[in-house]
Amino acid sequence: MKIVVTADTHLKETGKLPARLTSEFQTADLIIHAGDWKTADVYTELASYGDVKGVYGNIDGDDIRERLPAKQMLTIAGFKVGIVHGHGDKKTTERRAIESFADEHPDVIIFGHSHIPMLRYFKKQLLLNPGSPTNKRTVPYYSFALLEIGDDIHAELVFFSDKS
Repeated sequence: MKIVVTADTHLKETGKLPARLTSEFQTADLIIHAGDWKTADVYTELASYGDVKGVYGNIDGDDIRERLPAKQMLTIAGFKVGIVHGHGDKKTTERRAIESFADEHPDVIIFGHSHIPMLRYFKKQLLLNPGSPTNKRTVPYYSFALLEIGDDIHAELVFFSDKS
């Protein structure tokens, strides 16, 4: 199963999703968004490509919060995938994401909020922050992630410089 993972799209600030991201949606089995959609229009656009799962982030209004939970657990091909935005007080975004699923023990934890792409293991959990495809802040490239789940899990970050 090919999953495109994104977060922190902040669409109203950028106008549209980048072609590098939307081209991957064409062949995705699932799209996961880890919050800070900014507008429900992003959900509508992603849903036009296929199945969408996700959570709301700290900047999302009631239109997103009524549609999506604060955290979500999916089971895909026998693997547990947790999704959370990662915002909150104290601790790092990564630590807050890990602690959000302390009792569920997912195989993969997907989170956003920091706009800093990250792919690493913490103990036996794969931590995946796709960064942002539209608002790179202090990192040199825009980014999203590809997650392949079948007999095992393969993840990669995709970096690009042209957000048009």
